[in-house]
Amino acid sequence: MKRICIPIIEKTMEKALEAIGEAKGAADLIELRMDYVREPRLAGLLSGGWKPFIVTNRRKEEGGRYQGHEKKRLAILEEAIKLGADYVDVEIRTEKSLLKGLMANRKGTQIVLSFHDFKETPSQKELREIFNQMNRLGADVVKIVTFAKSWEDNLNVLSLIPYVRKRKQEVVAFCMGEKGKASRILAPLMGAVWTYASLNKDRISAPGQLTAKEMKEIWERLR
Repeated sequence: MKRICIPIIEKTMEKALEAIGEAKGAADLIELRMDYVREPRLAGLLSGGWKPFIVTNRRKEEGGRYQGHEKKRLAILEEAIKLGADYVDVEIRTEKSLLKGLMANRKGTQIVLSFHDFKETPSQKELREIFNQMNRLGADVVKIVTFAKSWEDNLNVLSLIPYVRKRKQEVVAFCMGEKGKASRILAPLMGAVWTYASLNKDRISAPGQLTAKEMKEIWERLR
């Protein structure tokens, strides 16, 4: 069962390859954040084949660093599909024609359709509608990540997991922020296919992210 995905957020190819080597012992999946790498050579990063890879090129509006043209941003995800990446993660707010084009040409790569809200957690009704929209588009995995302003926000997002699973859909769902840490821990125990954790405290890619070591220690205690 997939549990921990470690994002690689290095700025150079050399450091990214080193980080992949470090992550292989702790991760079930590795996310390549191409929006961080200055001169990315995707084939070189995927060639190690240590773990299943998720390729992401996150735009600034959704917590990433990419600020260029949308066609160029998606070209990296298209390249990932051609190179046989296990997953690509693309935002549901991507321009519809580009999004549908990517999904129509996915080949053997699974599409993670993602939604991020860095300000708050929408209502359960809104969260379900976001999922339904993703489902209609034909996502292989739906990823819904929101910001927890209260402890109750964790419950709103975690309750989405059984709702999605009943519809035979794989899901990643949790909250960001200090108050969202509980959902990061509990999501895989409730049926989410994975959660995200960093290599160490200096490599956190989103607010409230725990390290892989911390996550495993907590799961061990819960057992």
